[in-house]
Amino acid sequence: MHAIPLTGSANSKQEITLKYKAFLTAATLTGIIGSTGAMAQESPTIAVVAKVGGIPWFNAMEMGIEQMGEELGVEAYMVGPTSADPALQVRAIEDLISRGVDVIGVVPNDREVLEPVLERARAQGIIVLTHESPESVNIDYDFEMISAQQLGEEHAKLLADSTGCEGSYAVYVGGLSVPAHNAWADAAVNWLDENCSGLTQAADRFGVAESVDDSRNTTLDLLRAHEDLAGIMSFGSQGTIGAARAVKERGLEGDVAVMGLFSPGQGRRLVHEGVITGGFQWSPLEAGKAFVALGEMLYNGEEIADGADLPVLGEITLDGKTIFASQPLKLSKDTVDELAELGL
Repeated sequence: MHAIPLTGSANSKQEITLKYKAFLTAATLTGIIGSTGAMAQESPTIAVVAKVGGIPWFNAMEMGIEQMGEELGVEAYMVGPTSADPALQVRAIEDLISRGVDVIGVVPNDREVLEPVLERARAQGIIVLTHESPESVNIDYDFEMISAQQLGEEHAKLLADSTGCEGSYAVYVGGLSVPAHNAWADAAVNWLDENCSGLTQAADRFGVAESVDDSRNTTLDLLRAHEDLAGIMSFGSQGTIGAARAVKERGLEGDVAVMGLFSPGQGRRLVHEGVITGGFQWSPLEAGKAFVALGEMLYNGEEIADGADLPVLGEITLDGKTIFASQPLKLSKDTVDELAELGL
């Protein structure tokens, strides 16, 4: 700062006084603007678009988002579409762009449908994170709580053990265009083809695993059409529940193995009744926390490197834009009650 001399005539002193007041005013405004910018940088707004709202899996994710937002002191919330229609996710993201949020997270129902709107979000300077969508392009990062290969193979091994590699099986996914679900299914099917050749697919995979009713009806149809049906693997939040209900209705618990992803709170009784054999997943609560923790890191300019130990995720493997953690949760009679009590 340069000192302003207070010498000279009355007129010059008056001129200097006016200049000094103007200088103070400018300095004050600069301080306010700088302070406001710092406050904005410290407190981003992070919004996460779920596949569909109001179901246990995404209720738990929303809880994680809110808990981490409170812990970090940032505004964080979830938007839950009323159905798994990709068009509803597009509208939700467009609304978030118009609101000027700082970070958008999304669990895509259809990666390709979302690419144009995610591109627009990034063009506006918005950080974009996805989950369960490692093939997404217009993003900063995608994160996975477990690798697709590991998750698929764990289910394949459980199916092989449960069936003795005999009979036929079916595979459910949330949608035939949901990237992660189909990657898990691919890994499971490939493992079974190589290691359990006596077990064959009853039909092509079904995109019903985000609906209890659709997965139940599909299972009833399969049971009528395939007397040798020995197992069902479901990669989606509702498919395991729907399939298990159908198997129970037919009195085939123990004869037809049902396994996959499901909310422990929703499926615990079916597990203890022996209808659901088990499964492997990750915690949607922790995934919700990861959205917020990663969003804040990136907003603050922090870098993510292979082998880094990240908040929530732990030590990660970075493959291009995809962050892989290794946090499988085993679902069984021994674990399901404890997980359900955690709100999952």
